Amino acid sequence: MFGICNLAIIPLRFDHSDRSEIVSQVLFGEHFEILEQYNQWSRIKLEFDDYEGWVDSKQYQLISEAEFHQLSKDVIVLNADLLEYITGPNNLLLPIPLGSSLSFLSHADINNANFNFEGTRISGIKSKNCIISTAFMYLNAPYLWGGKTPFGIDCSGFTQMVYKLNGYRLLRDASQQALQGEALSFIEESEAGDLAFFDNEEGNIIHVGIIMEDNYIIHASGKIRIDRLDHLGIFNAEINKHTHKLRVIKKII
Repeated sequence: MFGICNLAIIPLRFDHSDRSEIVSQVLFGEHFEILEQYNQWSRIKLEFDDYEGWVDSKQYQLISEAEFHQLSKDVIVLNADLLEYITGPNNLLLPIPLGSSLSFLSHADINNANFNFEGTRISGIKSKNCIISTAFMYLNAPYLWGGKTPFGIDCSGFTQMVYKLNGYRLLRDASQQALQGEALSFIEESEAGDLAFFDNEEGNIIHVGIIMEDNYIIHASGKIRIDRLDHLGIFNAEINKHTHKLRVIKKII
């Protein structure tokens, strides 16, 4: 079985319970495979990054296997505005966040609710120098574990969505993203748009941010913020201390 998210944002949970931890979010238009069902819950695997979790079965629309594969082959088209409205049945307005997928709107068989979008769309692969300007769209967004939108986002959700809006695929978690790309030996080798990863005392990757010019980094820590980056890690000038220990820098593009 296969499905598509027809609501603005739905929680992707660790287990089949409303009290279970939110591990990520499914944004409007994202499609997925349904792996199993339990009572009112469905365990799904997102097509974009193969991320798995549980969603409420009332919060998506079923699609056929053929429709799933068609969407998987289509060029990804996304909402490029912080918040936009899509017109649904009976001219009702549905707010959708930055990065929502619009690819299915051109398929009448999938878009049986006749959703219509008149906002700004973005698609295709952009140059690396677009990464930072996209990242700025999320500046001051509050930190939210599992979040993927300007209304709440975590560190790896931030990097994934910024790259997605520029036409690149990153995996969902920081530890997964750290396995992608080419490792650099020194900060001096990095460019704006590269990713910096940080670990804890056990050596586990727990944080990621996007490198900017002149040894700055934009990342999610309480909110999407800009701090200094040096060979030790992230230095927060407001509290005059390092907050994250640098592990590796990766060039994805």
